[in-house]
Amino acid sequence: MNKQVQNIFSAAQKFDQLADAIIGGATLTREQGLEILATPDHEILALLNGAYKIRFHYFSNKVKLNMLMNAKSGYCPEDCGYCSQSKVSDAPIEKYTLLDKETMVAGAREAQKRKAGTYCIVCSGRGPTPKTVDQVCDAVKEIKGEMPNMKICACLGLLREGQAEELKEAGVDRYNHNINTSSEHHKEICSTHTYDDRVNTIEKVKNADISPCSGVIVGMGESDADRVDTALALKDLDSDSIPVNFLNAICGTPLEGTKGLGPYDCLRALALFRFACPSKELRASAGRELHLGSLQPMALFAANSLFVGDYLTTEGQAWKDDHKIIEDLGFEFDMNEDS
Repeated sequence: MNKQVQNIFSAAQKFDQLADAIIGGATLTREQGLEILATPDHEILALLNGAYKIRFHYFSNKVKLNMLMNAKSGYCPEDCGYCSQSKVSDAPIEKYTLLDKETMVAGAREAQKRKAGTYCIVCSGRGPTPKTVDQVCDAVKEIKGEMPNMKICACLGLLREGQAEELKEAGVDRYNHNINTSSEHHKEICSTHTYDDRVNTIEKVKNADISPCSGVIVGMGESDADRVDTALALKDLDSDSIPVNFLNAICGTPLEGTKGLGPYDCLRALALFRFACPSKELRASAGRELHLGSLQPMALFAANSLFVGDYLTTEGQAWKDDHKIIEDLGFEFDMNEDS
């Protein structure tokens, strides 16, 4: 047996044992996280096998689907370097104010058609005005009346006191506010709000008894240490749903031209977040089509969730192609039937 084959067997045993430890209640250490990200390409399957063991333990082969509606586009006063809707972006995107209630409700019907159990209403901007909260709440109430099993996720930016409670009363199940990167790297990405501002909104959501959704954008020039620190921070925040986005370096944004990720980089990142946050919904999100390409099905051996359809200002692949990935893997759709 040659040395490389021996290394593969050794890696398989190592990640299998780590998976057992995590399932048994152990917490991933920073050193173990860095080791995951340093996994050689020829040991990727060994790493994914360990991640899949954890994924299967908590979620079997079920896949949760999410669909988002960009309900308000552009005109954002923040300077997030990755975002085509920010004030520092010259990207040629469509800009519009908040969509009407009928359009938001119609989006929920489309989500149901695509077998998405969660429908996400997203608005650009630093945070919602009272009027925006009222309009979103009106739409949520109508959606819940028509589709009571549909989970609603709102993503409206930094929340003021009392707004989370209003959303909860209207029927919002989940609130998304990504931390995006590590506390140390945040200042390289945005200057108009702080990392702590983002964390504070997540805490407001949790205090209002809304399920917190917070994730990451991989590939913004952060180090492996930053990626591990972000994964451990999301574990500490107890984020119920973790979207792992892969930077789409949109032309016209400050991060235009950033070196792209390889498919194995994406798989290593997904495995990291599965080992760090074993029981949480882990979503392969924006940029997966671009960076994973034909290896997209492999993402579901670590992740248990996908977005179907388009993202905020970039296109996703056809939702029927996502369905085919799930069906070809022999996995199941999770449609909140027990909700």
